[in-house]
Amino acid sequence: MKMIINGKKVDSVSGETFDVLAPATGEVIESVPKATAEDIEKAIDAAEAGQKIWAEVPVCEKAEVLYRFLDIVEENKESLAQLLSAENGKPITEARAEIGNIKIGFSGFIEHAKHYYGAIIPPGTEAGQAANLQLVTREPIGIVACIIPFNFPCDLYDQKVAPALMMGNAAIVLPSSDNPLTLMRLTEMLVEAGVPNGVIQCLTAPGAVKSAAVADPRVHLVTLTGSTEVGIDTAQIAAKNLTHTALELGGNDAFIVLEDGDVDLAVEEMIWGRMYNTGQVCCASKRFLVHNSLKDEFAEKCVARIKQMKVGMPKEENTQIGCLISEKAAVKVEKEVELTVQQGGKVILGGKRNGAFYEPTVIVDVPKTADVAKDMEIFGPVVPIIGFDTDEEAIEIANASIFGLSSCVFSKDQKRAFKVAKAMEAGGAVINGASFFRAFEMPFGGWKHSGIGTEGVMSTFDEMTRVKNIVLKNIYE
Repeated sequence: MKMIINGKKVDSVSGETFDVLAPATGEVIESVPKATAEDIEKAIDAAEAGQKIWAEVPVCEKAEVLYRFLDIVEENKESLAQLLSAENGKPITEARAEIGNIKIGFSGFIEHAKHYYGAIIPPGTEAGQAANLQLVTREPIGIVACIIPFNFPCDLYDQKVAPALMMGNAAIVLPSSDNPLTLMRLTEMLVEAGVPNGVIQCLTAPGAVKSAAVADPRVHLVTLTGSTEVGIDTAQIAAKNLTHTALELGGNDAFIVLEDGDVDLAVEEMIWGRMYNTGQVCCASKRFLVHNSLKDEFAEKCVARIKQMKVGMPKEENTQIGCLISEKAAVKVEKEVELTVQQGGKVILGGKRNGAFYEPTVIVDVPKTADVAKDMEIFGPVVPIIGFDTDEEAIEIANASIFGLSSCVFSKDQKRAFKVAKAMEAGGAVINGASFFRAFEMPFGGWKHSGIGTEGVMSTFDEMTRVKNIVLKNIYE
């Protein structure tokens, strides 16, 4: 498969390639170009020219192009889902759901763009301005570098590319090297739908080469979803040119069950909020804070419920839990579980690795001083259970983390639950549901080390545009 630069399928300038492996089997799916800094330079050159043309296209015509893209996706949805499942390792049923989200995400941004208006500050609003009319408009920010992670590549493509294009920007897509194929195919489809040359491009680049895009002063916004470490490095590079950044980073979300919480409901939400995508979710519930009067019951029911789930090859229709993105990722989870045990935890389910597969794991007796209880984000299907005695103690444990992406609390008392939710130092709080909640409409983003800015139909256009004030001075004299 080729990169897309300036509307054409191309190899790297160097001619080098790298293999994309199926994590479940280790087999090579496809070889892709290994982009260089020179390839990045070419893409930015093309984006400069293409963006100026695209910015002049009326919003209604941009919408027509993107709707044609959705028609092409619909025609190819099963092949896209199979490709995503193979390169990512997620169950085919989850891959189909993610491909299905493309229509929801793109449509939301397309329709909102038709109603994304400027403002007028009427004459006389303040003293001395009676003769002046002030128009406040939103203009395209320019070239947007979209750095997209492995775990939900299509969902994040929707969140970044659709608003970038609808606001008249050019988008340079930089997918994860672990699984770039589906996004390369989607970019081909946007070109096929009629997006002009240079306006949408996709380069398969190692991390160091991605930095070349961040460092280029012609790039006006870097929108990145990834680890906090990568986000901080990216922000430091971007700061040298005062390049705008929108960063959705790591999380270690607290899942709180108060003593009046519904344990059965909490267990079902644990399945959704921790086992989905084999636990590789930024806003997955990762620290399970359960009242000491309920923690044994919760643990037992978690074990029983997880045992009902089918772990298997991603392509099998009945598989509910697949593998991690790579064996390297699984080894990291393995070491983190071992550390948690060394720090006092006890594994009562799972705890074993086979290649890129890591067994769903439940750990009890985890002390609140353990790394996982604070800042160690385990990116896999692991349920560490931490006991507490009071609401205040639960809040204290939850807020002790450097992260603040999302959170959740279970209680039959809505006022009590709301009080806890309000006290959480996080960008989101779900009452009687797992922290894994992200609708396209909502302004999704984290506090503290979990990011800067938000994404969603409600807010992304503000990130991807610049304010311009046009003043008709003395127009009313």
